[in-house]
Amino acid sequence: MVFVHPPNFPKPRGYSNGVIAEGRTLYIAGQIAWDKDARIVSPDFATQFLQTLDNVIAIVREAGGGTEHIVKLLAFVTDLDKYRDATRAIGEGWRARMGKHYPAMSLVKVAGLLEPDALVEIEGVAILPRA
Repeated sequence: MVFVHPPNFPKPRGYSNGVIAEGRTLYIAGQIAWDKDARIVSPDFATQFLQTLDNVIAIVREAGGGTEHIVKLLAFVTDLDKYRDATRAIGEGWRARMGKHYPAMSLVKVAGLLEPDALVEIEGVAILPRA
């Protein structure tokens, strides 16, 4: 993987501007913060964000990859203020799960998600090593 950061861009914090990767592509459908019984784990924003990330990571691992193979994440959030208020907890949880790996990322505020209690949905792309 090669991370792309044009020299005239500001330094990204918590994401990469671009990623060049070779291998098998895994497209990860939008995941939310539910458990194995399809229940939202908590009304807390940070808890939902991190459970959602855990669910994305579980799919990558099931496909034979690791967190280091995630190249792109797109997060949909229903409340930007709750996201901003939770950034410290999210950052700590991110580092516990992903280390210092920061894929290309985008975050978008949406009016709502299909599951009424969901505050976060994350979809992604991973490039797995060649079989």
